[in-house]
Amino acid sequence: FFEQVGLRVIHICLPEGSTKDEIVSEILRLNEDPNVQGLALDLPESLYSSKVLNAVKPEKDVDGLSSVNLGRLVRGDVDDCPVPPTVSAVMELLEDIGGRTVLLVGARGAQGAALQSVLQREGAAVLSCHWRAPQLQSELRQADAVVLGSTKPDDVPVSCIKPGATIISCARDLLSEKCNHGQQNNPAAEKTIGSLAVAMRMQNMVKNMERWIQSQQYRKWDLHCLKLQPLSPVPSDIEISRAQSPKAVDVLAKEIGLLADEIEIYGQAKAKVRLSLLERLKDQPDGKYVLVAGITPTPLGEGKSTVTVGLVQALTAHLNINSFACLRQPSQGPTFGVKGGAAGGGYAQVIPMEEFNLHLTGDIHAITAANNLLAAAIDARILHENTQSDKSLYNRLVPVVNGVRGFSAIQLARLRRLGINKTDPETLTEEEISKFVRLDIDPSTITWQRVVDTNDRFLRKITVGQANTEKGFVRQAQFDIAVASEIMAILALTTSLQDMKERLGKMVVANDKKGEPVTAEDLGVTGALAVLMKDAIKPTLMQTLEGTPVFVHAGPFANIAHGNSSVLADKIALKLVGEKGFVVTEAGFGADIGMEKFFNIKCRASGLVPSVVVLVATVRALKMHGGGPNVTAGAPLKKEYTEENLQLVADGCCNLQKQIQITQLFGVPVVVALNVFKTDSPAEVDLVCKIAKESGAFDAVPCNHWSAGGRGAVKLAQAVEKAANQKNSFKYLYSLELPIVEKIRTIAQKVYGAQDIELSPVAQSQVDRYTRQGFGNLPICMAKTHLSLSHQPERKGVPTGFTLPISDVRASIGAGFIYPLVGTMSTMPGLPTRPCFYDIDLDPITEQVKGLF
Repeated sequence: FFEQVGLRVIHICLPEGSTKDEIVSEILRLNEDPNVQGLALDLPESLYSSKVLNAVKPEKDVDGLSSVNLGRLVRGDVDDCPVPPTVSAVMELLEDIGGRTVLLVGARGAQGAALQSVLQREGAAVLSCHWRAPQLQSELRQADAVVLGSTKPDDVPVSCIKPGATIISCARDLLSEKCNHGQQNNPAAEKTIGSLAVAMRMQNMVKNMERWIQSQQYRKWDLHCLKLQPLSPVPSDIEISRAQSPKAVDVLAKEIGLLADEIEIYGQAKAKVRLSLLERLKDQPDGKYVLVAGITPTPLGEGKSTVTVGLVQALTAHLNINSFACLRQPSQGPTFGVKGGAAGGGYAQVIPMEEFNLHLTGDIHAITAANNLLAAAIDARILHENTQSDKSLYNRLVPVVNGVRGFSAIQLARLRRLGINKTDPETLTEEEISKFVRLDIDPSTITWQRVVDTNDRFLRKITVGQANTEKGFVRQAQFDIAVASEIMAILALTTSLQDMKERLGKMVVANDKKGEPVTAEDLGVTGALAVLMKDAIKPTLMQTLEGTPVFVHAGPFANIAHGNSSVLADKIALKLVGEKGFVVTEAGFGADIGMEKFFNIKCRASGLVPSVVVLVATVRALKMHGGGPNVTAGAPLKKEYTEENLQLVADGCCNLQKQIQITQLFGVPVVVALNVFKTDSPAEVDLVCKIAKESGAFDAVPCNHWSAGGRGAVKLAQAVEKAANQKNSFKYLYSLELPIVEKIRTIAQKVYGAQDIELSPVAQSQVDRYTRQGFGNLPICMAKTHLSLSHQPERKGVPTGFTLPISDVRASIGAGFIYPLVGTMSTMPGLPTRPCFYDIDLDPITEQVKGLF
């Protein structure tokens, strides 16, 4: 019958004698199967316990007998729950029962309760008794209709049924049309619900499918924001975070339209979001896309993350506009080294902040494992090729297993790349075997390093292979910080699991002795890397202090990589917020680095078009750019930063003006967000806003979200909303078809303000090599200091007339960019004399983290 209706049915027949626990176990398995939209039970009477009935998810309950659905039915919420098929069938057979008396005999449990509830709602007077009840005979005489909830015992006469009464049998065997009650002398004809109940069950299933299809559509948010009660003076970030109780993450997920099978919960306050959502909402229009960037950073801080969080709190909690923040995951290196935390600050932060800053859901550990597996594979392959013949290598790479010898899928792909179209290992010639087994890696060209997520300066240069077992294969190598791994950059730029696998395979780790690139795919490790990264590819859902949603995903270095959170997090968030919503993401460091890479690299990978740039500045940082004295960590600020000094502010606004001009190169409206400190005078604040607007900013707004939460960024949110409705003429800075050197020169001159560039001989030879290898059409990811527009960190403001030195040029082919090194760039930070870990502690009784910012 189901198949005739067009429904696909799986019939699961459990062994006779199965226990309730075994039945419940099978039900729970089907509950979690996304391919099952409805679940109907046909069990022996003795197994219909509340434990079994309530094991079925309410949304998959076709028979409507779970306590949740039964409760809805009793309350009268018929549109929100399935009516049990037997009840629907009874009501179909009973015509106009308003004011009539209906007797339920032997109708027990959930079925009886449902019958009684529906009959009473239709206006019937309902009586109920069991087969052995002494009043059965008298009640049969009164009843206009009799519903038999179970099979009549043979020794119970029903001859006294009122003439003309309707008799309906609800025996468990739904497909049976037989009347076996021995009522030949009964004046009334008995009706059995039989296949009518089956039809009603099918109707429930169709309604279930309709509900399921409806649930797959975009849903309006039903977000309940958390209230803030800001204190003055503002407590520490961790005290603020701990004072707010976050919503359970499954509640947050439901509020923003995520389905139960689209999240994987990690603890109470965070969850991974599955990429299947992108397919479900593929026809949903995207929201507006906002980038938060900053002026050139100073030790005084600008507060981009704080602005990002404050802005979404203002949009959603105070203006009732759907918005999502998309942030990078912080590295543990800076957390324990110099920074202490990256979850925003004050009353504009992500909570719980200690979970945000420590491990989160393990993505960086997955990247570390994958990166180091590839590093181990490189050295192991060189060792084995150095110590074995072609035949020996072949026999080990393609072993006989259970008498059969075969290539793995990844080996077959390598054969095809070599132009060898054979699938039988026994048919390769000696020459083909040699080509297959020999990568011939030139150790001096290895660019793939090991990584660890700790600031450890003594790993900047190491020697590997010193054990006797490595047979003299000794070489110099190094460790990078984990977030500097190309795998992190790939995670941030990938658009799907398939895309990530392809990018991982394309990673170039070295050259062979002929000068050709050697990839992870050549080493046969791509599948294993993808397995290690399969969970890391899912964004992590968290929330702000005011209960608005946040995605935390990926954290590539902003110096040597592109310094932005993931494309996937942005894409998912843009679908969830809806057409009128906003997704606010942040670019690392100043606009000259993070924003330029966001536009030229990330937007190219994602195909997304930004709506607005929010440029963050502070009066204090602008004073430093205007020539203010140097700042020493831990020392009191000089009076220039705590007292009004309009000249210093005016001089420092040159950097703000330059960053506005850089934004205008890309054709995107810019709103300046001025983070206000209590030492800033009104005149200083007004001066910055005036200069910003005169320099081409759409608007410039003072913000107090650090001390007031979202309420302190409402004016900023309103300005962003207006700017997003302006005409957008977004364009890339350069064409990918330009030669590598010309792309570098374009960035240096138009963005940094350099007079020209100068390539070292090493850099020029690398450019020539990458061009010859076919990588010349990739975008450029400049690796330079973030502390100045130039290559010299001490030069604040807007340096001019300088030549930008390019010391080396490297490639992240999997991530999809070429990265020139401007001067010397460290990929492994070191710990300062007094690292942050001096202040970080754990209370062994409460397990609370102390001192984390």
